[in-house]
Amino acid sequence: MALILITLMVILAAGPTWSAPSIIQMRSEKKILLAADHLYCSSWRFTVETNDAGAWTRVPVRCVDFVKDYITGDLYASELEAVAANAAEYAREIGISGDGRDAWVFDIDETLLSNVPYYAANGFGSEKFDEHAFNEWVELAEAPAIAPSLRLYKELQELGFTVFLLTGRDEYERHATERNLMYAGFNNWEKLILRGKADEGTPATVYKSEKRKEIEDAGYIIHGSSGDQWSDLIGFAVARRSFKLPNPLYYIA
Repeated sequence: MALILITLMVILAAGPTWSAPSIIQMRSEKKILLAADHLYCSSWRFTVETNDAGAWTRVPVRCVDFVKDYITGDLYASELEAVAANAAEYAREIGISGDGRDAWVFDIDETLLSNVPYYAANGFGSEKFDEHAFNEWVELAEAPAIAPSLRLYKELQELGFTVFLLTGRDEYERHATERNLMYAGFNNWEKLILRGKADEGTPATVYKSEKRKEIEDAGYIIHGSSGDQWSDLIGFAVARRSFKLPNPLYYIA
């Protein structure tokens, strides 16, 4: 009996012969992985906004939570405010002619109206774009206004700018788009330009450049342009100054 007790005491003193990560170690490793994802996704978003990411189709799987937190958090809201503030400051410095020919061009989706409710229900940009489902959302005409853009829109009109709305939405969505804009607080635009039959298949950069050229040919000076996609802003017949709103949810060439 004494020998057995001594043997048990030796085994207990020696501890287990196997090893496993402690809860603290596991938590530490999880934090390291989360930090790595945050760093990667933050850098990915930076390349999206600077147009260095090129033509991308979906938010990376490891970045879905990052994009969700960004879009629904304070940073996205703050950046929208900053872009609108810069645009307003620039607009105030322009000497308006008073003849109605001083123009500003706005994109609509993710510029004036927010489709975040739709994308929140569809993977925050990580799922393949479903045109039919998105068009059904458009027909609901329930997209809320992007608040800083609405304030900018109204201030530009008060300053005397003529506002044009230039969207990649199709002509058959005109009624729903107008209804949604007015519901969200936008009104008194000069012209709402949508894609017609002749514009089908035309890349967004070309399509929007052509429409801006038509505005210029009508005698307007496009002082400013606001959009969430680079294709809203670049090409030809560009505004004297363009303002890019953040959007890590999707890319349009």
